[in-house]
Amino acid sequence: MGRRIVMLVQNGVTGDSRVQKEAASAAAAGWEVILLGRSEKRAEEWDLGGARVRLVPTGRDFDLRRHEVRRPWLRSPLAYPPGPLETYRRKQVQAWKADLAYTKARLAVCGGGPGPRLALGARTLAVNAAACWIRARTRLSRRVRERRAAAASPVDRAAGRFWAALLGDRAWRRLDPALWDLELAFGPVIDELEPDLIHANDFQMLGVGARAKLRAQAAGRDVKLVWDAHEFLPGMKPWKPHPWWPAAQLGFEREHAPFADAVVTVSEPLADLLIAEHGLPRRPAVVMNTPEQRHGDGDEVPDLRELCGIDKDTPLMIYSGVPLEQRGIHIMVEALPSLPEVHTALVVSKPHWAYVRRMAARAEELGVADRVHILPHVPHHQVVRFIAAADIGVSPNHHHQNHEISLNTKFFDYSHARLPMVVSDVKTIAEEVRRTGQGEVFRAGDTEDFARAVKLVLADPERYRGAYLDRVPLEEWTWRRQAEHLTGVYEQLIGTPELGRAA
Repeated sequence: MGRRIVMLVQNGVTGDSRVQKEAASAAAAGWEVILLGRSEKRAEEWDLGGARVRLVPTGRDFDLRRHEVRRPWLRSPLAYPPGPLETYRRKQVQAWKADLAYTKARLAVCGGGPGPRLALGARTLAVNAAACWIRARTRLSRRVRERRAAAASPVDRAAGRFWAALLGDRAWRRLDPALWDLELAFGPVIDELEPDLIHANDFQMLGVGARAKLRAQAAGRDVKLVWDAHEFLPGMKPWKPHPWWPAAQLGFEREHAPFADAVVTVSEPLADLLIAEHGLPRRPAVVMNTPEQRHGDGDEVPDLRELCGIDKDTPLMIYSGVPLEQRGIHIMVEALPSLPEVHTALVVSKPHWAYVRRMAARAEELGVADRVHILPHVPHHQVVRFIAAADIGVSPNHHHQNHEISLNTKFFDYSHARLPMVVSDVKTIAEEVRRTGQGEVFRAGDTEDFARAVKLVLADPERYRGAYLDRVPLEEWTWRRQAEHLTGVYEQLIGTPELGRAA
């Protein structure tokens, strides 16, 4: 058996093209690869191109901080304590009212003297008084939860500063104990697998991998740790709205980054930022998230235009990716009144998210709903062939630091589909599109300028497609080439796999 690599990712794997390609290519190179992802419910396993995927059930027991599970005696003494009592009391009032309705109906049907009727009136007054009291306590309880979630009170702000000053980078234990959920779920599984190398994707799994490495070393086993940094954490939009969350993640990353034997990332600018942030002794290897080319694999790719209900001559612009508001996708809906013949396809991994529902509602308001097509994602190895039926690939990101510093996955997908592009003026992608001439650039968030760029591309699409003949380095932008960079990192750390490379 070859040397064992355990990859860690904090999602369910299926929507993450990068980790899927990493696992499959490492397995093809001859390593034994087990990819551990997160499951909210039950354990699952499946094969992935020679690798083994296991989803680890991970609870959310630490989503609440310690003070959030205590009764707020000083802040609001009449509020309910955290737990089921509040819900129980609300249901109890419903039960009392149901019983009153039953008693009233029974008296109406069966009759009764003044005594039972007086008793019913007294019970009704008592139940109404109890209901008012419970509603008041419920409002207080809700207000306490909201204030604790916002952590905006002087007490909460002081507590955050206190723990940060007292514990430094270790303060995440108080500021965001939810990180323990990952450690407690994944740690025992990693220890049991006894890997030779741990590949930790992103900052939260960095800590899980670093701790597993140290435990193994304490037990006498030499384990290497690769940290795959997908984004620059200080410039990232927080995943959770709690004001303590960013400081907790930054401290968590800083505490565990020194234990990485090698760092991998997605772009040269991000590599520069990681060196400056963590004082890395060696430059991170750049492994871009480029498409995996599979030809003649027998997969039947859905027909994009058929799914949209349009013919080949109807102008179609497409977005493919995660539907996050900071990615500016709604501009593709807002611009449609100015683009009367154009249709929009949104191929998104989470079509049920509120942002997508708001875009659909906005399309109805603008009278363009018949030209907006919300479609689910296809498997990552089918994306290029699927989107190639469109006329324009759109990347409308807003200005955020992580958007500025790399070429995103959809950029590479659009390139291999040889689509003319319309991209916002975030730094790295805009510079590349201007250099190659494979599309037009518009001012981020400017609907009128976006419509201008779309009209330019549609007026002469072959001008932009011509860039793919000689100015776009498609061969370098393949997963085969990027996988060579990744396996090179592995070989430096644990040597060539014993099974040898697959043909």
